[in-house]
Amino acid sequence: MSGIDKRNRLSEEPFTYQITKKGTVVIHFEGKQIKVVKEKEAERLLAKIHEAEHQTIEVQLLLAKMTGNFKRGNGKLGKHKKKL
Repeated sequence: MSGIDKRNRLSEEPFTYQITKKGTVVIHFEGKQIKVVKEKEAERLLAKIHEAEHQTIEVQLLLAKMTGNFKRGNGKLGKHKKKL
């Protein structure tokens, strides 16, 4: 994991998750809800989190990978995106 978190952002623990009664996983980034994971995908995520339970950075990395590319700046453009 040497090159994955070069700026050491995951050690600040920006991601949190909550498990609902229905078994869905709600992922938050800095307190804001960003993704809801359901059904089989939620079960797989919870199994991986349970394996890496005592390794905070590993859990943060799992949550970051599950959210996708939302922090790369591509979310700002939205429907007003200029065509080049």
